[in-house]
Amino acid sequence: MSDGQRKNFREMCFSFLRKPWSLATLASMGGLLGWPALAERFALEPVSPYRLIRPDEPILPILKNKSLDSRKVALGQALFHDVRLSHDSTISCAFCHDLKRGGVDRLPRSFGVGGQEGSINSPTVYNASLNFRQFWDGRAATLEEQAAGPVHNPVEMASSWEEVMPRLKNDVKLASQFEAIYNEGPAPFAIQDAIAEFERSLVTPSRMDRWLLGEDDALNTQELKGYTLFKQYGCVACHQGANVGGNMYQKFGIMRDYFENRDKRSGADMGRFNVTGREEDRHVFKVPTLRNITLTGPYFHDASAKSLHEAVSQMGYYQLGVELPNEDVQSIVIFLYALTGDELQ
Repeated sequence: MSDGQRKNFREMCFSFLRKPWSLATLASMGGLLGWPALAERFALEPVSPYRLIRPDEPILPILKNKSLDSRKVALGQALFHDVRLSHDSTISCAFCHDLKRGGVDRLPRSFGVGGQEGSINSPTVYNASLNFRQFWDGRAATLEEQAAGPVHNPVEMASSWEEVMPRLKNDVKLASQFEAIYNEGPAPFAIQDAIAEFERSLVTPSRMDRWLLGEDDALNTQELKGYTLFKQYGCVACHQGANVGGNMYQKFGIMRDYFENRDKRSGADMGRFNVTGREEDRHVFKVPTLRNITLTGPYFHDASAKSLHEAVSQMGYYQLGVELPNEDVQSIVIFLYALTGDELQ
């Protein structure tokens, strides 16, 4: 990116506080940065089921989904915690996505069967239904597709549907649940569908949502100051929408080369390049959600930021090209606490 592009990008970020967020603004950014097809870069937010009290805010409020199939949610919850999906019956989805730890394991990298170490920091499963793609590199388009990935990954569950099906079919109680819902016993489609439905229930409205919906005292003065800085510095260029992220891809290191001085690099650092093979996707990742971010450290795909304060500082340096004053970093961190869900499992 040229110096002129950097200046234009920074000015565009700073202007977000002064004008409403729009897809047109995102489109202009896409052209400026030379991103690949805009359709791959952004996902339209669903039509809001409620009237927006603060329509000019870049962050959209969320509510619990009350239209889910409770039978599928219950079955999916059981499968999410079922170790029989793994080769040696030791690993469940919840092993890496602990719902009592913000939907992650809080490790730099997760461990699979036989103690094998993964290559990337596990993203949270909370609010994953609001993401436009799944996994850091976006290789899964849906929650259903994502659910099958770890089962077949040799470093994670190291199993297959051929190995899993007999175990589940021999469980009379579980098989009857499948029959009641899907009119057939355990099957790959039904397993993926039920787990996805359960994950759609893991939506976590927060005090920020109450404020967006008009509850003025839901945020205190310090949090509002942090939110103002969050917008003024341009954090909302990537962290916006219902999931405060999760609806676009972005290069890690827009303004400065994040990987230039890294002592250790891995294949996971290539990001979406591993999926598309396109040079413009090198070091490009799905922007992570900031919801419940205070619970999900360490941060970034490589877990290089141990604290939220460090993560915010590095985002300013590498993504926005500014060295954020310590007091501003602290104010933004205080605001981020307002994104922690009111009712996590």
